[in-house]
Amino acid sequence: MTSSAPSAATGPARILFVEDDPDIRETTTLALSAFGFDVHAVPDGDAGLARGSTERFDAALLDVMLPGIDGLSLTRLLRERSALPIVLLSARADAVDIVGGLEAGADDYVTKPFETPVLAARLRSALRRAARHGEPAALTIGDVVIAPGAMSVTVEGEPVSLTGTELRLLLELARSVGITLSRDTLLERVWDYAWSGDTRLVDTHVARLRAKIGAARITTQRGIGYRLERA
Repeated sequence: MTSSAPSAATGPARILFVEDDPDIRETTTLALSAFGFDVHAVPDGDAGLARGSTERFDAALLDVMLPGIDGLSLTRLLRERSALPIVLLSARADAVDIVGGLEAGADDYVTKPFETPVLAARLRSALRRAARHGEPAALTIGDVVIAPGAMSVTVEGEPVSLTGTELRLLLELARSVGITLSRDTLLERVWDYAWSGDTRLVDTHVARLRAKIGAARITTQRGIGYRLERA
């Protein structure tokens, strides 16, 4: 699958939408099209994988409960192929389900029922975040080297595989090394949420980032947020 920055200059953003409920699939496709998206809807995970592996899309919107390949498995498979922004949809709002989606590699998680303007805003946020990956300058914090333009990170000279969201989170923490950033600040900077969002997004991604770069490198300030330590 070929993924690139959102193609706003040449046309509407292409969205791969995988949803098995025909009513939700049709109404959401029509509603998102009215918001300016080029929506390509398919009814199951197998069709989603086939389209996602052979066509260029700017983002993917996946239902979690799908026949065939389920949404979490599809997320993992698509994530192996590219840094395509992925937003999950689910009727279940339990923390375990949300964490499972984020750990599968999704960038965001929207629960059903949802308001279409909110879903459209979340998709636009994901697209804007993906478009900001072109920073060329590398940033070094101790033995951690971050190269945003190449989407690469090394720790003690060894490459570390991060998702696009994890990379953006690390970069924001690195820009304010030694300073605690609140969860709301990180939501705004990393997820582009100007409104109050779900701070579990932050906590889950920080936990995953700690597991990859070393837990001691990121400190929790209880009740406030997180900071990246200088050494």
